[in-house]
Amino acid sequence: MRHKLLTFLLALTGWLLAGVAWAATPLLTPRELQALLAASEPRVIDLRAPADYQKQHLPGAVSAPYGRWRGPASNPGELPPPAALTALVQELGLTPETHAVIVYAGADATDFGSAARVYWTLKSLGAQELSILNGGLKAWQAAGLPLSTQPHRVAASDWQPTLSTRWLSTLDDVKGQLDGQGALLVDSRPAPFFQGHKLHGAAKVGGTLPGAVNLDSNLFFAPKSATLMDAAQLAARAEVLPDRAGEPTVAFCNTGHWAATDWFVLSEVLGRPDVKLYPGSMVEWSQADTPLPMTNVPSRLAQLRYQLMNWSHRNLGTQAP
Repeated sequence: MRHKLLTFLLALTGWLLAGVAWAATPLLTPRELQALLAASEPRVIDLRAPADYQKQHLPGAVSAPYGRWRGPASNPGELPPPAALTALVQELGLTPETHAVIVYAGADATDFGSAARVYWTLKSLGAQELSILNGGLKAWQAAGLPLSTQPHRVAASDWQPTLSTRWLSTLDDVKGQLDGQGALLVDSRPAPFFQGHKLHGAAKVGGTLPGAVNLDSNLFFAPKSATLMDAAQLAARAEVLPDRAGEPTVAFCNTGHWAATDWFVLSEVLGRPDVKLYPGSMVEWSQADTPLPMTNVPSRLAQLRYQLMNWSHRNLGTQAP
């Protein structure tokens, strides 16, 4: 009886949604996405590795591994070339009006960053209807919802996107802000990176941007969870940020991954105005030919020690630094 009632309510929700224009919300629960799938045809984009997609995925999901949305190994935070992004969105059959729902694995809080980064990329390209499945595939499975093993393909589109800079901050933008133009700089990394005790393998030096405030993106999730907290809890966690009315907020990390989560929470969920993402982040900043201003930079001896530990981890399998 309970199952029949649930089926009826889902069908009723789908019927109601079919009669009105669906306004995409940034986050969808598994049940909300199930109702949406019954009422319309959103484009579900699976960011997991191809092998994982082949094993199982949401019915009707198309595969677009996260690596295709990222830059080179020297700095994955860079955006792919415009031609590559255009080819990708066309392959996925996307247009500005297509409701794209982004699905990540749901392994942990860091995993959410992949969905947030793709959301930011698509929004910057001009997509108008975007959502993320909160909790990813893991949450969908936990809700007992159906899965498929059949690959899904869609007709290609002819969309020619143009990248907007509205939510983008470049290296030159950040340099200008440090020179007096003003911005609230938000370091989205765990504290050891902010403090200069750890650094990304592609970064030349550890540390952070002068004047940055640390807001670890992991704080927006319950421990061992890949599901964002509710809006009230997110707002409470964001209260560590000072009120800098009239100035943009620029989120950064190592390669624009963790920072995408901070951008998503502040901009899309909490509605904070003028929030930008610095995709190149500290890897790009530290790789500049002429050294740029940084704080919390470790001593030269500490830097050499970390480089040795990092090399040993990559080549000998020792514990990560």
